Amino acid sequence: MKILLVYPNYPDTFWSFRYALKFISKKASHPPLGLLTVAAMLPKEWKKKLIDMSVSHLKDRDIKWADYVFISAMSIQRESAKEVIARCKSLGVKTVAGGPLFTSFYKDFDDVDYLVLNEAEITLPLFLKDLKNGCARHIYTSENFSDMEKSPVPLWELINMKKYAHMGIQYSRGCPFNCEFCDVTLLFGHKIRTKTKYQILDELESIYSQGWRGRVFIVDDNFIGNKGKLKREILPSMIDWMKKRNYPFSFGTQVSINISDDEELMNMMVKAGFGSVFVGIETPNEESLAECGKVQNQNRDLLACVKKIQRVGLEVQAGFILGFDHDTPTIFERSISFIQKSGIADAMVGLLNAPPDTKLYQRLAREGRLLHDASGDNTDFSMNFVPKMDSMTLVNGYKKVVTTIYSPKYYSKRIMTFLREFNLPREKPFRLHSMYISALFKSILFLGIREKERTYYWKLFFWSLFRHPRLFPLAIALTIHGFNLRKTFENYLRDI
Repeated sequence: MKILLVYPNYPDTFWSFRYALKFISKKASHPPLGLLTVAAMLPKEWKKKLIDMSVSHLKDRDIKWADYVFISAMSIQRESAKEVIARCKSLGVKTVAGGPLFTSFYKDFDDVDYLVLNEAEITLPLFLKDLKNGCARHIYTSENFSDMEKSPVPLWELINMKKYAHMGIQYSRGCPFNCEFCDVTLLFGHKIRTKTKYQILDELESIYSQGWRGRVFIVDDNFIGNKGKLKREILPSMIDWMKKRNYPFSFGTQVSINISDDEELMNMMVKAGFGSVFVGIETPNEESLAECGKVQNQNRDLLACVKKIQRVGLEVQAGFILGFDHDTPTIFERSISFIQKSGIADAMVGLLNAPPDTKLYQRLAREGRLLHDASGDNTDFSMNFVPKMDSMTLVNGYKKVVTTIYSPKYYSKRIMTFLREFNLPREKPFRLHSMYISALFKSILFLGIREKERTYYWKLFFWSLFRHPRLFPLAIALTIHGFNLRKTFENYLRDI
C-alpha cells in the first residue's frame, strides 16, 4: 500500500502564529502529531508520505501516487479538509478520515470513503483488519477509551523538522473537570490516561535523535491531571534525561490554575525544563465561572495564582472568554484590568461558542438559542448562539478589549510587569542560535523602524537590555508575539 497522510491548511488564528513564524523563518508552529502517530500504527511495509499543507502544497501527483489518503483535522480546518476530500474524489483516490473534526461532525462528510473516528488506537486496527479482508465499513467508532500505554512513538522521519517552531509529544488524555463549554471530556473522558515514563523517554529520545534542539510542546489538555504520577515518576525521569543530554529542549504545556497550589510540582516542572504553561483563566467574573462550571477557578484569587506561577519561573499564557450569560458590560474593562495587572503577555481573548454535544450546546438547544455549528475559530467576532447581552454591545466590547490589550502601548507595559516578577532559573542554559539573531534584527526592522508606534518597542528594548539583561531574549520574543496578535486581528477588525 501507498498511503498519503494529509493535514489540511490551518487558517490565521491565535494558534497558527503565522506572523511570528516569519521572524524565525519557519512554516508552521507545530507538526501534525496525530497523523504522525497514526502513521506509526500502519503496517511497516507500507509506503508513507505526509503533507502538512501549512508547510507545503498538496499537488495532484501526490494524491495520484496514493492508494489511500488519510486526513485528520481540527474544526478550524473544515473548509480546507472539504477541498482535499473533493480533490481526492475527483482524482478517484479513496479517503480515510479521523480526528476531532470528523469525530464531532461525521454526518457532514458523506463524501469520505472511510470514517475512522474516536481514538485511533481502538478504531484504526479494526479498519485495517477489515480492509485487508476486503470488507471495510464506512464508519468505525467506539465508546471506549484507549490504553495510552499502547500508543506508539510518532513517525518523525515523515516530516522536515526544520520547517517547524516546536515539536510535540502527548503524555495523557482526559480531564478531571467538566467545563460547560469544553468538549475535551466528550472526546477523551474524565479519567486521566497516561503513558509510562519509559514511553515519554523513548519519545524524547526519538525527537532528539532526529536532530531537534529547542521547544517541545506537551499537547495534553491538562498535563497535571494526575499530579501524583507526575511527581513520582514522569518529572524525575525527565529531569534526569534532560541533565544527561545537556538540556536540549525547553517545554511548554497546558495546565489548570490549581497548579499554583502545588509549589513542589511547579519547581519540578521548572527543573525538568518547562518554561511556559497555558492556563484557561476564562474570566475574572466569579458568577460566570460558576455558570460554566469552571470549579477549579472559583473561590480563589486568580491574579495571585498567576503571579505565584510566574515567580516560580513559568511564564503564564492564558485564554479568556467573553459572552457568558452572567457577563455585563463591565466585563470588558474588568478583563482589560485583569490582563494588564497579571502581566500575561500572551492573553488570548475570544467570544464564547458552543461546540457540538457539550453541556453548553445542549443547554442552549433546550433554550432555543442555538444558531449554527461553531466554526472552531477563536479569533473571529461571531458566536453560534444568541447571547444574553446585546450582540452589538458584546462585539464592540470585544473589539475594545483586543484593540486595547494588543496595542503596543498596553502590550509593552504588560511585558514589563511580567519581567519584573518573572524568576528565570539561574541554571537554565541559553544557546545563541542564528535563528534568534535573525529574529532580533527582523524585530528591529519591523517593530523598531516600520511600526508606527515604535517608541514602545525601543523603550522595552533598552529597559530590558539594561535592567534585566538575562530576560532580554524573552522580551524580544514577546514583542514578536504581540505583533502576531495584532496582525491576526487586523482582517477581523476591518470587517466589523
